[in-house]
Amino acid sequence: MKEETIIDVRNLTKHFPIKMGFFKTLLGKQQLFVHAVENVSFKIAKGEVFGLVGESGSGKTTVGRTILRLIEPTSGEVFFKDREISSIPSEEMRLLRKKLQIIFQDPYESLNPRMSVFDSISEPLRVQGNFDEEEARKRVENELVEMGLVPPEEYLYRFPHELSGGQRQRVAIARAFVTEPEFIVADEPFSMLDASVRTEVSELMLHLVENFHVSTLYITHDIALSRYMCDRVGVMYLGEIVEMGDVDSIVKNPFHPYTLALMRAVPVPDPKARRIEVVIKGEIPSPVFPPPGCRFHTRCPKVKEVCKKEKPHLIEVEKGRFVACHFPEGK
Repeated sequence: MKEETIIDVRNLTKHFPIKMGFFKTLLGKQQLFVHAVENVSFKIAKGEVFGLVGESGSGKTTVGRTILRLIEPTSGEVFFKDREISSIPSEEMRLLRKKLQIIFQDPYESLNPRMSVFDSISEPLRVQGNFDEEEARKRVENELVEMGLVPPEEYLYRFPHELSGGQRQRVAIARAFVTEPEFIVADEPFSMLDASVRTEVSELMLHLVENFHVSTLYITHDIALSRYMCDRVGVMYLGEIVEMGDVDSIVKNPFHPYTLALMRAVPVPDPKARRIEVVIKGEIPSPVFPPPGCRFHTRCPKVKEVCKKEKPHLIEVEKGRFVACHFPEGK
């Protein structure tokens, strides 16, 4: 039986124009753009957790926000259950948002300090305009129980500063799930939490995804955690997906040099373990002036002349495994 596709992203591109000074504009200087996302394509099936992995500045968050049209795309298409949503009118998009939600990275910033827990979680219900106060309270209490914030009466009228970091993030997750969405963007939802709390909240998140069969785009810089959280992953570098496939096969046998470098950078919890030499050095290049050819060639330890001139395309090298590299590892 063919799995139902919930999200289908096709050649998604986002360029941000750089604001220029008055005199540069007057003199007709060329408009510059930040090439944040470039021709990104992937699908997410019903109930699947698809991860985007990469360094800061690789374009992961921009992909997530552009899919939800929190940022308008420069080009490309996004389909939600066969419905193209990247260009539908704003009122239709507002009604659709109850099925498309996001969990932001920092609960300190995403929760209004002047709104109680009840107000924060029930706000999406009020925006949709389909719930009275009593029904909203019941829904919020049920969500708090699901989040492990019990008894819910103790948390309903607390404010964010009265909660711990883990409790705040649970409230943020509850706010995303209260509308019973079919798709959620989870933008590094655990990175602001302590290690012990991170484990609890990540397990809670997986339980909710499995219990409600919610399709999820999980954004992270931690490729080790993605193995625990995701079914498939796409590895991003400088706005492009350079490798994509089943998470276990990518972690065990990475084909792209950048994916291999990410794996070797994961700390090993053994003080006697031999340190592996760092295979890439330097910072990610400027997205304003991305390198020609393969965008990774400026940091790749196996770079050849063709890498500097010809852009590699994302091609299927094994069933379900895609890589954009002229000389993939093990091939």
